[in-house]
Amino acid sequence: MANQLWFRYGGLGVVGISLLGGGWWWWQNDAAEWAIAPLPQDPQIQVYFNHSQASRYDEPYRDQTRPGDNLEQVMIDTINRAQVSIDVAIHELNLPSVAQALAAQQRHGIAVRVITENTYRQPWSQLNQAQVAALSERDRTKYDEFIQLADLNQDGIVQANESLERDALYILDFAAIPVIDDTADGSKGSGLMHHKFLVVDGEIAVMGSANFTLSGIHGDLGDSESRGNANHLVVIQNDAIAQHLTSEFNLMWGDGPSGQDDSLFGLQKPPRSPYNVTIAAGSQVTLQFSPVSGDRHPWEQSANGLINDTLNTAQRQIDLALFVFSDQKLSHGLLLKSQQSVSIRALIDSSFIYRSYSEALDMMGIAIPNRQCQYDTDNRPWSQPITNVGIPQLAAGDRLHHKFAVVDQQTVITGSQNWSESANHQNDEIVVIIDNPTVAAHFSREFERLYENASLGVPSWLQTKIQEERTRCGMAIAPLP
Repeated sequence: MANQLWFRYGGLGVVGISLLGGGWWWWQNDAAEWAIAPLPQDPQIQVYFNHSQASRYDEPYRDQTRPGDNLEQVMIDTINRAQVSIDVAIHELNLPSVAQALAAQQRHGIAVRVITENTYRQPWSQLNQAQVAALSERDRTKYDEFIQLADLNQDGIVQANESLERDALYILDFAAIPVIDDTADGSKGSGLMHHKFLVVDGEIAVMGSANFTLSGIHGDLGDSESRGNANHLVVIQNDAIAQHLTSEFNLMWGDGPSGQDDSLFGLQKPPRSPYNVTIAAGSQVTLQFSPVSGDRHPWEQSANGLINDTLNTAQRQIDLALFVFSDQKLSHGLLLKSQQSVSIRALIDSSFIYRSYSEALDMMGIAIPNRQCQYDTDNRPWSQPITNVGIPQLAAGDRLHHKFAVVDQQTVITGSQNWSESANHQNDEIVVIIDNPTVAAHFSREFERLYENASLGVPSWLQTKIQEERTRCGMAIAPLP
């Protein structure tokens, strides 16, 4: 029996989005385990996690059943509800079924518009040999995965019919869906067009941490153990929220692909204050877009400033699940809460947590000198460090890609924005604050799932590295700022 994701859609009453899988499932992985029961969803704000233990689904590309919410299906089902328009602002898109759903709606007369990051604008199948040879190691890995996905007859060549089935951007172009990227303003691109949202009919918004990619949703194609980067999507049925996102989309869109350099990306967009919407009694959503110039506007007026204000409301507990954490001012705000006896737990992706400029180091009370025997200018190790900081245990290659915090099991901070200065001052981003205990319960469950088997504290290898670096630098080491 399929899970039904119920929500109110315009004036059509209550409809359901069907997810593959059931509320209870049986998963075989060395030993069988019963899943946990699904949590109730808020009528207007639903939350889905691709690593959820309360559901399962059949993957569309790797022919396997796995635990989790099918985030791609959430997107497709929302796209299929459109009657008038679909706007998609996505950092990276390579999911063929999402592209096919958009193309089908375009053929049905629905107005579809897509904005993406310029780095990911060109269809993989249209690269020539010289372009393939010039790819970076990271992009070559992406290209090789695309070949594995699209070469359906395995003859070593992606034919046109295969591109139409498996190359997401080629599918959009073939369907004549207008697509622009962040060079449409006449520049070489903003910091990053890092948005991850879609809006349907000015009534429904889908947003969160997930890029619309195989690795962001399902997992690495060539690794059956990969479950994808840990991500989530939030579906909000509210005209004001959806139309506020549309206003951001329209600034970036300008006249679309018509040729005028009137698109606004990055710091060309006007700064905007937080936008508050009361969804229902006891349910409020606040949105704020980035970037904000650090030279012209106080940090407190930025999206990271909004994050800090929200963290400052904590009375008991703050839980963080972050891909990146490098904004010193946010770390200082957390320090003040820790000194007020607020319990703080933090999980950060393993690829970032131990870098010299990671705020996790501050929280653990340590600092690592760089190759020049300098400490990062923003290193401020806590004099009373905490031990509840660490990394979750994920399959090899999978990342903790969330950007969320839960405050007092009541308020959620989420969105596309990593907790960094570059996200705050350069990228096209959104921070979303959801004050709703039903929604917060979903994020708390996801945090507890990740925290249960996390590796916490300063690992022994890092302690050894710190000592080695201090020995290497000797008297030349610079003092902490």
